[in-house]
Amino acid sequence: MTDYNYRFTLKSTHDEAVKIPDIVDGIQLESSLSEDETSNFKLLLSEAVDNAIQHGNEYDPEKSVEVEIIITGHEIKASISNEGKGFDPSAAAPTDPTAEENLLNTSGRGIFLLQELADSLEFINQGKTLQFTLNR
Repeated sequence: MTDYNYRFTLKSTHDEAVKIPDIVDGIQLESSLSEDETSNFKLLLSEAVDNAIQHGNEYDPEKSVEVEIIITGHEIKASISNEGKGFDPSAAAPTDPTAEENLLNTSGRGIFLLQELADSLEFINQGKTLQFTLNR
């Protein structure tokens, strides 16, 4: 199987974030991802890019989000980097958005989703880069 590599840069705006589903659909066609792989990957990448734009770069259109994706026969690996101040995941309050007291919260699901769906998740570069892997 051929390995596929993708790199692209997004401005830190909502309009750029909403491009992710279409980008993933194009990747699916080229790299023959299954429907399940595509669905999980689309959700993870959308969440990671949204977090980078909103929390990392604080919607500053002068700042960019760099995305790198490598797809092999065994895994889908993504790296999402922002130009923000950084993030300490150990300082983030771990909340379960499925707990009754959190069901109506409008935020707090991102890291939970990433942890639940990704086979590996790592914050590097003082939290400015998030890397996740999905096994195939």
